[in-house]
Amino acid sequence: MDSMNLIEELSVLAENNNRIEIELYSKYNVKRGLRNSDGTGVLVGLTEIGDVHAYIMDEGEKVPVEGQLRYRGIDVNDFAKGFVDEKRFGFEECCYLLLFGRLPDSDSLKNFKNLLGKNRFLPDGFTEDMILKASSKDIMNKMAMSVLAMYSYDANPDDTSIKNVLRQCIELIARFPTMAAYSYQSKVHNYDGKSLFIHSPQPELSTAENILHMIMPDSKYTELEVRILDLALVLHAEHGGGNNSAFITHAITSTGTDTYSAIAAALGALKGPQHGGANLKVMGMMAEIKRNVNDWEDEKEVASYLEKILNKQAFDRSGLIYGMGHAVYTLSDPRAVLLKQNAGALAKEKGMEKEFNLYKLIERIAREVFCRVRKTDHTMCANVDFYSGFVYTMLNIPVDLFTPIFAIGRIPGWCSHRIEELISGGKIIRPAYKNVIGKKKYVSLGERDNGKLKNNP
Repeated sequence: MDSMNLIEELSVLAENNNRIEIELYSKYNVKRGLRNSDGTGVLVGLTEIGDVHAYIMDEGEKVPVEGQLRYRGIDVNDFAKGFVDEKRFGFEECCYLLLFGRLPDSDSLKNFKNLLGKNRFLPDGFTEDMILKASSKDIMNKMAMSVLAMYSYDANPDDTSIKNVLRQCIELIARFPTMAAYSYQSKVHNYDGKSLFIHSPQPELSTAENILHMIMPDSKYTELEVRILDLALVLHAEHGGGNNSAFITHAITSTGTDTYSAIAAALGALKGPQHGGANLKVMGMMAEIKRNVNDWEDEKEVASYLEKILNKQAFDRSGLIYGMGHAVYTLSDPRAVLLKQNAGALAKEKGMEKEFNLYKLIERIAREVFCRVRKTDHTMCANVDFYSGFVYTMLNIPVDLFTPIFAIGRIPGWCSHRIEELISGGKIIRPAYKNVIGKKKYVSLGERDNGKLKNNP
């Protein structure tokens, strides 16, 4: 039997012998997805870093409220208003807040920015040996490989003292934009046949400025573009310890492993289409809607196509309206609200107001269509992924970099959770799984060859 046919046969065997009956989860009161039956999250830890608030419990029932996101106790709306009104970049200040638990004064912020600037360069030989000579079609995978490779360039990689871990974290926060930009340039050069542009990071520039400087062939961008990218990074920086990649960071850190292993695992989690990769699904869905809906302002025609998506007759046949709904937020996602508020000016600058209006229309009618098709009164709102991909498109950021930019924004949150786990955790995270297969008798190889394994798969 050739290899492909053997793999095909073995895949059927794997599927047949790894399927657990759905009824068993209820029988044994398993918290699937670490969610309670009422939709609330299973409490598995404590944190002071981020807080997501979207409902209150009233006599055992969830009551939806407008979504709130707090960084170290500070409402993200107030935090964003502070640096936006003062026309400052906010991401570096956000990193400081998340890592150290308080807002910096001017001198502390200046020193921290300088520290990040000094660490934006990759080690000697790293770009050529680890990125340009080993391109990847997926930038998230290349970033994870690069993070793991950083272990070999670190003279003290396994020391988990807070001083050493903080040093590693600051280096990774500073270098993530460079890793992402160079991985992208390598990919489009080696796989897409485009010219190779390698722009050195500029220590005096902010994180958002450096991203656009390094990914644009001519390093040009407008003030509005970089301000909105900076805001997007802030809004992606942290989302409580319960989001998948932050939980992974806690779980892996609890084993005592090194920083590079923990952050690479977080990248792997964020890549998934149900986590950070969701904005790519939104963009694919929106592209199909734009191709198949003649009048983007016709509410009935748009609603009709959303019904097709929900009925698994359009897009990827999943029955999902991507970008709508969230595991925690109910009435509103504050990140989506802020992005939407700032996307209008950019849409006007880019001549994409018609497209922006389509997004707003879908956001407005999606819940009503969903409830009608599903025959439910489910509360749902647009999440951050609904608008983030559109914003990145207006910024001329390639689709390949959508999720990596999410990662650039999220790494200060991961690093903060790693440090918190090292200081306050103390026990390896090891949840329980119940075995439901029961006992089986061992059958010798000879008996198996004689056909006695038929009832013992």
